[in-house]
Amino acid sequence: MQLHDLGPNEGARHKRKRVGRGRGSGHGKTSCRGQKGAKARGQIPLGFEGGQTPLHRRLPLRRGFRNHHGLVYAVVNVAQLETLEGVDTVTPELLLEQRVVRKMLSGVKILGDGDLSRPITVRAHRFSESAVQKIEAAGGKVEVI
Repeated sequence: MQLHDLGPNEGARHKRKRVGRGRGSGHGKTSCRGQKGAKARGQIPLGFEGGQTPLHRRLPLRRGFRNHHGLVYAVVNVAQLETLEGVDTVTPELLLEQRVVRKMLSGVKILGDGDLSRPITVRAHRFSESAVQKIEAAGGKVEVI
């Protein structure tokens, strides 16, 4: 077998249908469109399903409401603060650097899931009430940025 012997399989390629080239072509007169009607005269709209309700109308609309001015906070739990070794002051920049938070988004919010055993100062944009209680109970301080 040589490179010039390679080609598509038998029947894999079809000749283009040349319509409207006279009766001798086999596709003359009505050009494979049949007699009369919308299909013969013009183009049917995209997505037309023969009068059946089309798919784009059968599907439900996206529900709900998205507040474009709403703030989305990166969430950190108190238990995650406990894992930071040798740190006295926790800041959003430190959380980014330590990969506790992947993206800053609108800021950092500290939530109260977990326990804290040592006193630390936490600086963040938002705090839940339970997080403030747990940080202060451990002897730490809370600073809202």
